[in-house]
Amino acid sequence: MLMNMIKGFLIGIALVVPGLSGSIFAVVVGIYEPLLNSVNHFRSDIRRHSRFLGPVAVGVVLGILASTKLVLYLTEAFPILAYAFFTGLVLGVIPFVLKKMRQIRFNPLYLLLSVGGFIIIWLLAQLGDTTSTTSVAIRQVTSMADAGLLLFAGLFSVSLMAIPGISGSVMLMVINQYGTVYYAVSQLTDAAALLFRGNGRAWGMIGTSLLVLLPFMIGAVVGLILIAKLMEWLLKHFPAQVYYAVLGVVIAAIAILLQTGVLPPFATMAANQLTIQVIGAVVLTVLGVISALFFDKPEEKVVEEEVHAL
Repeated sequence: MLMNMIKGFLIGIALVVPGLSGSIFAVVVGIYEPLLNSVNHFRSDIRRHSRFLGPVAVGVVLGILASTKLVLYLTEAFPILAYAFFTGLVLGVIPFVLKKMRQIRFNPLYLLLSVGGFIIIWLLAQLGDTTSTTSVAIRQVTSMADAGLLLFAGLFSVSLMAIPGISGSVMLMVINQYGTVYYAVSQLTDAAALLFRGNGRAWGMIGTSLLVLLPFMIGAVVGLILIAKLMEWLLKHFPAQVYYAVLGVVIAAIAILLQTGVLPPFATMAANQLTIQVIGAVVLTVLGVISALFFDKPEEKVVEEEVHAL
C-alpha cells in the first residue's frame, strides 16, 4: 500500500512537469495495466479495486500538491538542470518500451507507428506555448462557458494523457489551460498555509480554486473512464504495436523537454557558465535515467503483490 502511494506520488509529480507523462511513469513502475484493469472493472469488486486505486490516487494528489510550486520554481530558476533530470527520466523509459516491443516479431511497417506517434505529439506540442507555465486564462469561474471550457480541458488532457508517453501538461498548454489548472492548485496550497496561521481569507481562496478544479476533475474522470477501455483492449490485442507507437511518443517527449527547458537557456548563456551547466546537465540526466530504471518493475509482480495483500 505504501509503495503504491509512493508510485502515485511520482506520477503526480510527472503530471506537473511539461513534457513528462504520468502514464508512462505508471508503465515504468508497473502499475499502468493494473490501473486500467481496476478502472474498467471497478464495480465487479469494489473493495479489492479500492484498496489498489485508493493509495495510488492519494499519492497522485499529494504529488501534485507537494510539487506544483517547487517544480514550477525549479523549471523557471534552473531550467537546464531541472529539464536535464526530467529528460533522463524519460530516457530511462526507453529500455522498458523496447522490452515490450520484442513481444512480437519485428516488422518494418511497425516503425510507421513510431514515426506517426512522434509526429502527432510533436505537432500537438507546437500548437501550444510550452515555454510559459505562468499564463492563467481563468482565475475564477464566472460563467457556464468557463465551467464548460474547464470540463473540456479535463476531458481532453486526461483522455490523451492516459495513452503512455503523452504529457497531460503539454496537452493543457495546447488549449492554454496549463496555467489555469496549476494556478488553482497552487492557490489551494497557499490557502492551506493561511489556514494553519488562522487567516479566514483562506476559505475564499479554497472556494475559488475548487470552483475551477471541480469541472476540470469531472471532465478528467470521464476522459479516464472512456480511454481506459480503449487502452485495455489495445494492450490485450496489440500490445507490442501499441509500444511501437509509444516509442515515437517518448522520443517526441524528449525533444519537447529539450526544446522547452534546455536549448533556450543555452542559447543565451555566457561562455564562462557553459561548461559547468553542461556537466551539471549530464550528471542530472544520468541520475534521471538511473531513477527511472530503479522503479522499472514488471506488471506481473505488481499484480501478485496486490493479490497477496488482499
